[in-house]
Amino acid sequence: MRRKVQRQKTTRASIVSATEVDGQAGAWFALQQQLSGQQFFMLRPLYDWTLRLAEHPHALWALAIVAFVESSFFPIPPDVLMIPMIIARPSRAWLIATVALVASVLGGMLGYAIGAFFYESLGQPILEAMGKAHAMEEFNTRFNDFGFWAVLAAGVTPFPYKVITIMSGWTGMPLGTFIATSILARALRFFLVAGLLWKFGEPIRDFIEKRLGLMFTLFIVLLFGGFLIVKYL
Repeated sequence: MRRKVQRQKTTRASIVSATEVDGQAGAWFALQQQLSGQQFFMLRPLYDWTLRLAEHPHALWALAIVAFVESSFFPIPPDVLMIPMIIARPSRAWLIATVALVASVLGGMLGYAIGAFFYESLGQPILEAMGKAHAMEEFNTRFNDFGFWAVLAAGVTPFPYKVITIMSGWTGMPLGTFIATSILARALRFFLVAGLLWKFGEPIRDFIEKRLGLMFTLFIVLLFGGFLIVKYL
């Protein structure tokens, strides 16, 4: 019994260590890229609260909830919880990634429903709060040709995924295509993060938080460029 209690204390201490202020800088930097200056500083308390959930005894449930709501309206990405949780318990890396994937895709379906059925009452205010409502008309004119790429890009890059889930429902993207693309994109993102942390641990954290989003963005740009070349040349 004493050994079990000691293991729990050790695990909790590991999580606390992994979520110290110095280790928060990268994820906070990634969030800053998505928001305006005013939004960024207003969300700092919410970010800190979300990060503290990694210390909770039911952190896996907290991750599921954050991943679910982040796909439709919550501003803090699930990576904020995933990274310290995996560093603290690498053996659970794949379980943590799976929970984030399933919850995020289900949350994306909620975002899709908001866009499809409640855009004026819910979807538009969410996008306006994020400063993205102005892009709707331009997005709508191009979505029929590039909807798949929009969902794929939002699922793996720092661009707010919730914006695309709402837009997908609003523009009438086929639900099956949306779900399949969401699974592909979120699996690529979450399992790559989990795999890197499982293999390299804390030393890879700074790269994931500050560089991985850029790498994903470059990958999507190159992939999309290849698609355009094949399609139009």
